[in-house]
Order: sequence, then C-alpha cells, then structure tokens
Amino acid sequence: MKPARLCSRRHFLQANSFGLGGLALATLLKQDGLLAAPVKPALGADAQFDLLPKEQHFPGKAKAMISLFMMGGPSQMDLFDPKPMLTKYDGQNFPGEIKYDNLAQASSKVFGSPWKFSKHGECGMELSELLPHLSKVVDDICLIRSMSSGVSNHAQGLYAINSGRITGGNPALGSWLTYGLGSETAELPAYMVLSHPGGLPTFQGEHFTNGWLPALYQGTVVRATEPRILNLDPPAALAGDGQRRQLDLLRSLNEEHASDHPAEHDLRARIASYELAAHMQTAAKEALDISNEPESVKKLYGVDNPETRDYATRCIIARRLVERGVRYVQVLNAGQSWDQHGSLISALPKNCAATDQPSAALITDLKQRGLLESTVVHWGGEMGRLPVLQNDAGRDKWGRDHNTYGFSQWVAGGGFKAGYVHGETDEWSHKAVIDEVKHYDWHATLLHAFGLDHTKLTYKRNGLAATLTNDPGAKVVTKLLA
Repeated sequence: MKPARLCSRRHFLQANSFGLGGLALATLLKQDGLLAAPVKPALGADAQFDLLPKEQHFPGKAKAMISLFMMGGPSQMDLFDPKPMLTKYDGQNFPGEIKYDNLAQASSKVFGSPWKFSKHGECGMELSELLPHLSKVVDDICLIRSMSSGVSNHAQGLYAINSGRITGGNPALGSWLTYGLGSETAELPAYMVLSHPGGLPTFQGEHFTNGWLPALYQGTVVRATEPRILNLDPPAALAGDGQRRQLDLLRSLNEEHASDHPAEHDLRARIASYELAAHMQTAAKEALDISNEPESVKKLYGVDNPETRDYATRCIIARRLVERGVRYVQVLNAGQSWDQHGSLISALPKNCAATDQPSAALITDLKQRGLLESTVVHWGGEMGRLPVLQNDAGRDKWGRDHNTYGFSQWVAGGGFKAGYVHGETDEWSHKAVIDEVKHYDWHATLLHAFGLDHTKLTYKRNGLAATLTNDPGAKVVTKLLA
C-alpha cells in the first residue's frame, strides 16, 4: 500500500504555481539527461516519449531549420518565375484551360508581370526587381520553380505543405522533426513559433500542431512584443532556493502521479513543461533579447528601418534560437497577407519590402557564423498564383487567383544545393512540367537532409505506422541536394 499523500496534486498546483502554470503548454520538452536514444521505426502506446537527442538513420548535414512561411500564396511569376509569354499576351485571352478558385471575380485575360527580372550571381539566377536583397545571395539558395500540391484552397494547401496530408489535425513538419531528432538544448523548447504583431496566420494552430503525435512535440508560440513569453519571473519572495525547493516537491508529486498513468503522454508533456519553465526564466529571456547584438548585425537585417524592423527582429531571434540548440523555428505572417486576389500591384511590393532584406540577411548571418551548413532556411507559402487577371475592376484592383499546380519556393543551407534552379513550369507559369516536386517529395527530401528516412520515421497510430509523407510514391529529389 502506498503511503498517504500529504496533499493532492491538484491542491498543490492551485496553491503554489505562482505563474509558472501559465507555461504548462503541451509543447515543451522533458530534459533530464543528455544520452542519445535511437529513433525507433514505430512506437506503441506504452512507449516513453522525450526530446533527448536522437540518432539519425544515416548521416545528414541538417541539424536545425528556420521556416519563413508566407501564408497566402506568393505570386511566383512576379517574384521567381519569369515568363515572357505573359508579357507578350498581356491583356489577351488565355489560350488554354484555367481552374479558377473564385469564379465570381474570374477573368480569362493574361496578366503580365508589372516587374522586371534580371540575372544575378555567378549562377545567373533570374529574380524580380522586388527582391533586391535576395538577389545578392542567390549563389547560396536553391530555387524550386516546380512545386505542386494540386489542392484548391488555402486550408488544403497549408495542410499539404505543412503536414503532408490535405486534411487538418495532423502533425506539422516541426513536430515530426522534433519527434525524430529530439532537441539539442535543455534550456529552451525544441520547436518555437515567432508570431506576427498582427496575430497568427489563418488556421492559426494548424501551423504548429502536434496533431496525433504526443503533445510534447507541439510548437511553443512566442509573442510578437515584449514580454515575448509571459510569467517567466516568480514573485520576489519565491525566487531562488525557495522556488527550487517547491519545484522539486512539485516534480516528485508529478512523477508519482505519472507513474499511476504510464500511457498518458499529455500528462508527461505537462510535467516536463514545469521543469523547463524554471530553465526558461533565464535562458528564454536571454535568447529572445537582441539588445546586445552588434549594431552592424541589426543594420544588416534592417532593424533600423521601420518597414523591416519587426521581421528583422524575428529573423535575428530565429538565428539566436538555432544557435542555442532549438531544432525548428517558424517565423509567421499574419492572416493571409500574401493572398493578393486584388490590389497586387500595391500589396506585393509592401510584402517584399518588409521581408526581403531580413530573409536575405538571415542567410548571410548564418553563413558568416558557420551555421548555414547545418541550418535549413526555407521561404515559401502554401501555393502560388494564376497567370490570368482576377478582379478586373481597374488597374489598382487587379489581382491573381490561387494556383497549386506550379509554384515556387526557395531553400538554403543544410545540405541543399546552392546557386541552383530546379524544375520548370509551362510557358505561362501555370503548371509544373519539368522535374515536378510534389509536397510529399519535398518532405521526403527535407527529412533526408536531416538524416531521416521518410519511410522509417513512423508513429504507430490505429495499429498502422503513420509517416509524414503519407504517399507510396514519395521520393527523395536528389537533384536538390549537394
């Protein structure tokens, strides 16, 4: 018979949480120990989950990832994929078939890009004049012009690119990476999400959900303004040894409770969060504070410019986090700010002005620090745009509808080929026609860069071994890798 408890776990938490309970997000890691554990091909309900460092399936160059996700669908033919035919037939009827998403505003008129393209770098990569800073680092990036998911709208497009399936409720890419590789820090969450001052993107938590993976692998959202994480500081009377003793007691009570419920993975995640909260009181504040960054670095990113200040700050924080061992960092926009069904001619330059310099600076900064070789930087959205005009109600209102059959994204570092353009769309930038990269091929290739076999990184669900790629035809696109 177990000895009687001095007090209930619920009573103790209610009376003694002193603010740390606010950090009990089911996203944080269990960090007591440093020994690596092998990735298992399939895990059952009785498995123990943690975020200790895990072995790769084979040697991979990538150790961390920063995802610069542009929710809404950046227009590839105005940024990355020049098409002379669009200019030649501007204003004329499109000669083929178009699958519209918004029939109410549909038009068959070809919409030539208003912006000029030119070649840059030793590789001669063609980019739009809207990306002057990215143009300076093209020899470090891999531009994929033949992305495809084939699903019609933002939700399905996000699900495909972010979780490998076209339905919601599935684990995000960052959750899979932290599940497969664990974390290299005991002081910070393994998976962190940097939100925009205007709020989270559309579909909010679907960007960083753990889905049906254990709650330990969910992303931890960081606020866009100070304090970026709430309730890190205990009251003065509880700081120091007093707090440590209470946390030790809390941990012992939690462990006793957890031992009675060995299959409750959400409970394990909550318990782990309390221990991490104590570490974060100093580590998180230091990592999220850029005040001690050299002025030259701040200027490189554009912190001194009101137009770029927010995105620049978050890109610097992203770099600081991977420096400190965080496995996966998302830098998100608000709403669907790249979804230019109308007013593209004025809205797209604003998007680029806010993000181009910080994105390019992130590559330069990581490279200077010797981190680019082991850090994947990804830039892209869930879809692209159509080659025809939408909202034909005057030039200032022109826009483009959705296109998931051929769009662009770029990636740098982490074992990806540099100064390389992969794939082609047709002459209208409508559909991928050469070296098409399906969303599940992208995931298989990305996992490969991390030393993970997409067929072996599995989680046992409903008696089956579920994977990120979720398609028997998924393949590693070796042309993308150095």
